[in-house]
Amino acid sequence: MSGLEALFSALAEITRLVWLVPLLPLLAAAAIGLRMLALAGQGEGHEEAHEPLTAALASHAALAALVLLLVFDLAALGSAWPAPLAFGDWLAIGMTPVRVSFILDGYSLPMATLVALIAWIALRFSATYLHREGGFQRFFLGMSLFLAGMLLIVLAGNVVLAFIGWELAGIASWLLIGYAWERPVATGNALLVFVTNRVGDAGFLLGIGLAVWSVGTVDWAGLAGDGTMSTVSARLLAAGFVLAALVKSAQLPFTPWIARALEGPTPSSAVFYGSLMVHAGVFLLYRLQGLLLQVPDLMALLLVVGLATALYGGLCALVQSDVKSALIFSTVTQVGLLFSLCGLGQFSLAAACSGAHAAWRAYQFLLAPSYMHLVRRPAPPVPRWLLGQRWLYTAVLQRFWIEPLASSLLTRPTLALGRDVRALDERVIDPLVGTPRADHGPTAGLAAAEPLIRGDGLAGRALFAFAGWLQQIEDRLLLSGDESMMKPLRRIGAYVDAIELLLEQPRYLMLMVMATFVVIL
Repeated sequence: MSGLEALFSALAEITRLVWLVPLLPLLAAAAIGLRMLALAGQGEGHEEAHEPLTAALASHAALAALVLLLVFDLAALGSAWPAPLAFGDWLAIGMTPVRVSFILDGYSLPMATLVALIAWIALRFSATYLHREGGFQRFFLGMSLFLAGMLLIVLAGNVVLAFIGWELAGIASWLLIGYAWERPVATGNALLVFVTNRVGDAGFLLGIGLAVWSVGTVDWAGLAGDGTMSTVSARLLAAGFVLAALVKSAQLPFTPWIARALEGPTPSSAVFYGSLMVHAGVFLLYRLQGLLLQVPDLMALLLVVGLATALYGGLCALVQSDVKSALIFSTVTQVGLLFSLCGLGQFSLAAACSGAHAAWRAYQFLLAPSYMHLVRRPAPPVPRWLLGQRWLYTAVLQRFWIEPLASSLLTRPTLALGRDVRALDERVIDPLVGTPRADHGPTAGLAAAEPLIRGDGLAGRALFAFAGWLQQIEDRLLLSGDESMMKPLRRIGAYVDAIELLLEQPRYLMLMVMATFVVIL
């Protein structure tokens, strides 16, 4: 074996450390969180002195993950792509095992390298950009969580691990949109984005459940089935994941959340919605290509939704008056085109374009604070052809009323349903089960007039009557002093005490605990 072959063989062995890649930023997030707890009692005046260490923890973890990924890239260039790496079973869903597995192929490895590189640059940029900000520690905690989540999404060998990364990225997004928590607009937008993305999470969970039921595996390679899966099952399985992709990548009709997400600091907007997380839906579709090719109707839906989103984003970008909004709608346009490519079956082209687009948008967003100094000419005016179409111009300015329409069709009916359910609970269910109702009238403070114990509702009155019956038995048997009735009761009590002492022995206690677990499982 030549020296070069030996080097590549050693590098291939290092790929067994792939689990360290998402773990490093997660450990950095944990360390920053512990530092925040330790510094909580020192007041705001001491935060600036601790900024360098916090920034170093986050950026060095990202850099270490990047170096590991570059080593994996070198190993892949010198030999074939490493096989999926499994590190044992984690849990089981029914009879389906869920392994701690990672996949290093021609898409996940370059994409993970790009994720780590962009995150590292953004973290280095943020150390200066957010200097002396009150939420400096929180920002780097959120960014480290996001990086761990994105790396897990890209490198996971099955949909369950990918879903954990999906949720980590979503939580970090919510934390950083609400970065300025003292502003109601920021917290309201963070809540809207969080709730909207839960719709996609529901689709993802539905896909996981259907994968276990229909194909018996959660590995990416097995989701396409063995050719025996019916069209209906394939359609339902793919529909759950497609819903998750549409929401996460802000495709119609879920597009409005991404403009609300710009409340966060510029570096987080650059990494989350400008370059990386907005492409998570494209990555999910790439992994599902074997399954999607079996359902042409969903492919057609991706094509239509992608083109409609691209048109929507392109028109809205023409009327924006600030840089970040114009960039985010341009991003929506490009991601819509990537979904259209997936709808046409060009998954590899969509994957390559998503990487190039992510790098370009990250650069543009990080440069956005300097645009006013770099650009000498004023922003281009609205095109004349758009101004000539007054109805279209008004619709574009209002972003086609998608958000108010969603509020009318979804939010308000949901709130009304919640009020009706609450009224049903208070007026019907509570009286039946005997839950006491709170008295808010003028006699609310006259508690002395109420009995000490009262049975409310059917269940409460029945329990109260049963308690009265037991009290009568106690009065007749135990307090009457009849020795002929007391002897059998004392004998039964002695037997009960003996059994209780026996069950308190450690061996029988452990036996009962094991029996409880067996019954639960």
